Amino acid sequence: MKKQDKSYRYFRNINRVVNEFPLAHTPEGKIVTVWCSVDYLGMGSNPDVLKTMHTVLDRYGSCSGGSRNISGHNQFAVSLEKTLAELHGKEAALYSTSGYNANDGALTVLGMQLPDCIFFSDSSNHASIIEGIRHSRANKMIWRHNDLADLENKLRSAPPSVPKIICFESIYSMCGTIAPIREICDLAQKYGALTFLDEVHAVGLYGPHGAGLAEHLDFEAHASGNRLGTVLDRIDVVSGALGKGYGTSGGYIAGSKDLVDLVRSFSRSFIFTTSTPPAIMAGAQASVEFQKVNPETRIELQRNTRAVKQKMLECGLPVLPNSSHIVPLMIGDAEKSKIAADILFEEFSIYVQPINSPSVPFGKERLRISPTAAHGEKHQDNLVRALLIVWERLNLRKLSDWCMTEDGKLNLDWADTGLEDSVWSSEQLGAGRAGQSA
Repeated sequence: MKKQDKSYRYFRNINRVVNEFPLAHTPEGKIVTVWCSVDYLGMGSNPDVLKTMHTVLDRYGSCSGGSRNISGHNQFAVSLEKTLAELHGKEAALYSTSGYNANDGALTVLGMQLPDCIFFSDSSNHASIIEGIRHSRANKMIWRHNDLADLENKLRSAPPSVPKIICFESIYSMCGTIAPIREICDLAQKYGALTFLDEVHAVGLYGPHGAGLAEHLDFEAHASGNRLGTVLDRIDVVSGALGKGYGTSGGYIAGSKDLVDLVRSFSRSFIFTTSTPPAIMAGAQASVEFQKVNPETRIELQRNTRAVKQKMLECGLPVLPNSSHIVPLMIGDAEKSKIAADILFEEFSIYVQPINSPSVPFGKERLRISPTAAHGEKHQDNLVRALLIVWERLNLRKLSDWCMTEDGKLNLDWADTGLEDSVWSSEQLGAGRAGQSA
């Protein structure tokens, strides 16, 4: 069926080399520029991270020895979790083998252990959140994406006495939209709900210390060390990943000591999974600590993102509007998305993976471009030139086509570009250099 509807996924054998990113090579030796990596900051090649991992690997080996409950618990897990808790200003954290497992395990436990719990889940939430809620067998209400009025109506309809958990993401990875976190916290306070915020595509990339979008919303307060009363302080549970902005591996939740202990004690995916090797955990901690005090790469990522979006928009390429670092380039056809990706790879040595169902709905297929801190002006210009050739050859819809509905009216989803209200302001990026890049 997947092959019939053209949504079958083909994997490319791409091999990244340290200190050569964003370049990679195929088994045949072809050199390609990678434009779909989530190692946004190039931390997978960071010297501090690699040195730490080599040191720990040489002394402690390649295996953790078991699950955290049976011989797999060690000093590196303890230290990493302490660092993650401090990053988000929470009492405790729990590290897991992936961001998916962190979400799935935590939400499963919360839904099972809180009597008559109701989840309020954004309709665009990641599969890991959806599965965690489903596995808990708790009641749920799905609210329209980022629609505060719909969320409030659903919160109001629930009995005041039952536990409520609002689940949402700070940055939605397929469309790049930004959650109204502050307003969601207001509704949570009004209706007595807990907040569960997925910061997987934001940690490392936003905020003065890389703690994510919730930290970024009170940038100056966090830069000065004042967390009290901030948006981040109001979030009950934060989940994050270390395989994206931090360039290593694993996921985690951070929250109150009792809540984290509840998940640690009941999460089957945590209890029965062999823990991550010590070298990985040590490298992850080194990456978090590096980004806490070195914002240069996340600033460069944002400058490069602005430049890429601006160049595409000026050429009429259909970049789905958003104010984050995500660059969804709309195609709207699964077969053409694959053909476009194949042409880019074979003729222009540019690697972008097509995105189709189930990651996005049918008819909303796209190329998700991922600028990184390493994608300079030459990379950007080569990409845009290649895309224009592909768009012309395949007769793909341009920006003007997506901006209008079938009856000739303005499509409100495309009313602006998102560049006008980027999360990172020009002042935060450094007005002079940001202006030159944009």
